[in-house]
Amino acid sequence: MASTISIDGKNRIVIPKDMIEKLGLKDSAVLVDLGNHIGIYPAPSDPFKELHGSFNTPKTFKELRKIAEELVIREASTSR
Repeated sequence: MASTISIDGKNRIVIPKDMIEKLGLKDSAVLVDLGNHIGIYPAPSDPFKELHGSFNTPKTFKELRKIAEELVIREASTSR
């Protein structure tokens, strides 16, 4: 499914309703920079639960954020 969209003067876009419903987007979404394109994924309902256990390591916040983004991408790609 593809759609051509417009960007308004405040850099906003409107995602077509059928895409929002298909992706299961609710109050918020995760926007991921994938190099030459972006990914839009449903935000986890409990992001802290998704990261549970990650804070028992000496990982930096940047590393934890990358893990969270990869988790969202993995979950989004398996939920199709």
